[in-house]
Amino acid sequence: MKINFLRFLLCFCLTTELLWASELDDLLQQVKQASVLSSKINQKREALFKQQKEQRQQMLNQAKQQLKQENNRTKKLNSTLKNNEKIIIELDQQITIKSANLGELFGVVRQIAGETNAALKHSIISIEAPERSHFLKLLANSTTLPSTTHLRQLWYEMQREMTESGKIKKLTTTVINTQGQTEEKQVTRIGIFNVVSDGSYLTYLPKVNQLMELSRQPPTRFQQTAKQFEAQPSGVHAFVLDPSRGSLLNLLTQAPSIEERIHQGGIIGYIILGVGLLALLITFERFIYLAIIGFKINRQKKSPTPSLKNPLGRIISFGKNTDIESLELQLDEAILRETPKLEKRVDFLGVLGAIAPLLGLLGTVIGMIETFQSIALFGTGDPKLMSSGISQALVTTGLGLIVAIPIILLRGFIQAKSNRLIQILDEESAGYLVHSVEHQKQINSCQTPC
Repeated sequence: MKINFLRFLLCFCLTTELLWASELDDLLQQVKQASVLSSKINQKREALFKQQKEQRQQMLNQAKQQLKQENNRTKKLNSTLKNNEKIIIELDQQITIKSANLGELFGVVRQIAGETNAALKHSIISIEAPERSHFLKLLANSTTLPSTTHLRQLWYEMQREMTESGKIKKLTTTVINTQGQTEEKQVTRIGIFNVVSDGSYLTYLPKVNQLMELSRQPPTRFQQTAKQFEAQPSGVHAFVLDPSRGSLLNLLTQAPSIEERIHQGGIIGYIILGVGLLALLITFERFIYLAIIGFKINRQKKSPTPSLKNPLGRIISFGKNTDIESLELQLDEAILRETPKLEKRVDFLGVLGAIAPLLGLLGTVIGMIETFQSIALFGTGDPKLMSSGISQALVTTGLGLIVAIPIILLRGFIQAKSNRLIQILDEESAGYLVHSVEHQKQINSCQTPC
């Protein structure tokens, strides 16, 4: 076994050595070939490197030349930069100055636009130019400098307002009537102050850019003047103008009427008016009665036959067929009997004339009490809460005086008329007495023997 193993080992070694020797030859051959090939490649690379070296040298020379040119250019650019920096500083200073001027101009334009918008917003000319309010509002709230077009437009709107303020113009527009309905009407605009239509004054509503008829018109004479003014085609004519652009007209229409004034007086005011009405009825009744009695007395003075339908006739007829002393007493009694009829309710008129101002004073006291109660509850912050009591205090005082003064005058007139009739009765009765005395003397003288 060992001999066989050794033989096998020997054979394996010989075989391996032969194979190894063959591979070494191949390897050697390959090395030679690689060396030749590498030599050729190196030669090519060397030739290429020499060629590239010359190119790179040229590129280096070009780069140095460009560097020199760029350095020269850099110097020029630095010099230009310094000059530009100086120019920029000067321009910045000019910009700062001009920006300040433009900023001031911008502020002024915004302020003028805002003020103009506030003024033109309530102008009745906005009916014809509703777009200008939007433009002025945008210009007033603008955050950029206004353009020349905007400045010209602002000047134009201001000039148009001034120009239109001196014109009287007729136009057709939408008007809100007193029932709240809109209708097309022809209106007459008098400058920037008033607008009238068919004699009625109109007011301008800026929020809806429309005209509205006043719920309460000024006095009739003003409306008639406005209607006549509208009817005139040209020329100079009278017109009641409100220079406050409607403020005075609104105050005039807001003034309470006589009925509202009376209502402000409350119950005391109505009582005072009742007293005045009662005094007026009594005065009317006394005036008619005394006028009739005066007519009958004058007719009786002309008639020889006494009538029992008038005081003078009753006095004359009452004093017949008696002696002188009894006649005088009877005449005095008859006059005293007729006097109360003539002076009836005259003193009552005086009482009513004294009561009226006292009622006015009572209303004043009640109104002041209500005013102080309102002050105690709500303070003095809102005058409207105190207006009711103050109105009652003032109105009742005024009503009391207004009623009392005519009553006193009428009472004096009725008193004078009744006194005149009583004086006539006294005079006529005295004359009748004298006539009776003379008649009695004639009778006595005829009865005495001659």
